[in-house]
Amino acid sequence: MSKYIINGGNKVEGRLSIRGAKNSVLPIMAASILNESESIINNIPNISDVHVMIDILKSIGCKAEYNGSTLYIDSSNIDNTSIKEEYMKMLRSSIIVMGAMIGRFRDINISYPGGCSIGSRPIDLHLLALEKLGVQITEENGYIYCHRESLEGNIINLKFPSVGATENAILAAVKAKGTTLINNAAKEPEIEDLQKFLNSMGAKVSGAGTNCIQIEGVDKLHSVNHTIIPDRIAIGTYMVASAITGGVLEVDKVIKKHMDPIVDKLEKAGCTIEYKGDGLIMIPPKKILPIDIVKTEPHPGFPTDMQSQLMTMLCLSEGTSVLHETIFENRFMHCSELIKMGANIKNITDDICMIKGVNSLNGATVKAQDLRGGAALILAALVVHGKTDVLNISHVERGYEEIEVTLRNLGADISKI
Repeated sequence: MSKYIINGGNKVEGRLSIRGAKNSVLPIMAASILNESESIINNIPNISDVHVMIDILKSIGCKAEYNGSTLYIDSSNIDNTSIKEEYMKMLRSSIIVMGAMIGRFRDINISYPGGCSIGSRPIDLHLLALEKLGVQITEENGYIYCHRESLEGNIINLKFPSVGATENAILAAVKAKGTTLINNAAKEPEIEDLQKFLNSMGAKVSGAGTNCIQIEGVDKLHSVNHTIIPDRIAIGTYMVASAITGGVLEVDKVIKKHMDPIVDKLEKAGCTIEYKGDGLIMIPPKKILPIDIVKTEPHPGFPTDMQSQLMTMLCLSEGTSVLHETIFENRFMHCSELIKMGANIKNITDDICMIKGVNSLNGATVKAQDLRGGAALILAALVVHGKTDVLNISHVERGYEEIEVTLRNLGADISKI
């Protein structure tokens, strides 16, 4: 198993260029199933999740070639409509292929994410949305079996603005007969990117970025060439790296409205951030300020995917902060590892943490338990005066393209062995 070895104390500063968003590229890759043609997708990050999704597409009969930052997909000859459990275990978000596949085929089957049984589960909203469009769903031996004679447009009222359920509903509705309305839809930027991709291949989707998305069904789609939006979460992570180490960071390309929720919290913590041209410049705080309470919320609220990284920053603040996680369970798994490094964190409830800032953190051997929590540990190691080993780095590699290379280019002392 590989690990990162980090000798902290260096400033992370310079110019940053980031490829496309992980949370955008995966549903767009799934959407390529629908056009029965060629898709050229640019600005693809070289991360393990992308390679797993490529394997999934190949397993059902797509041709897929990844060269540099461009991915070519030909979905014209799909000959398999089953997604095996081995892929679902590697990539939980592979559930997003379900909407595209049932949009194209009458019968599909797909393993539950992680092999979980039917009942109370994160994909309830996905299945309810598909049923509204006329999909008959049964479960047997850990697989979801979907059948439909035809897809009929309908009104889908989501109980929660789930990103995945919104995306699956859009993908299934693209070729449905008539009009579909998704109410209480997720408003994340990545859904706007999906809409742009679909419309570029001939779909009629509108309203992405609002809580009501409308899809007018079409009979046929065509080839497409699309460029993925910048990864706001990766950018935010490196902004925190520079902020806590005292470095000035210039990011070459951002989309302002995508970054604003993250920028707002970094400014509250004392950073100075200026949007300039297509990018931004971040000047670190003279001292890191605490934030009374940070609550993760669906977009345009503060993103759950930045909660762990912000926690690392607040561990070094001059005061007490509170973090309230409202989106995902078990998103505080990194806390015990940060405590090993000297952080003062107390769990008030399962979803609320209190962080009292400390003057410094200590080197330790820590384990990444998830993608963003792993990033938080790397950030903490950057300010340690000494060595830190970060284990289980496969979690981090799911969403950050060669994070050790990027940080090293910005001045950090980090290696992967």
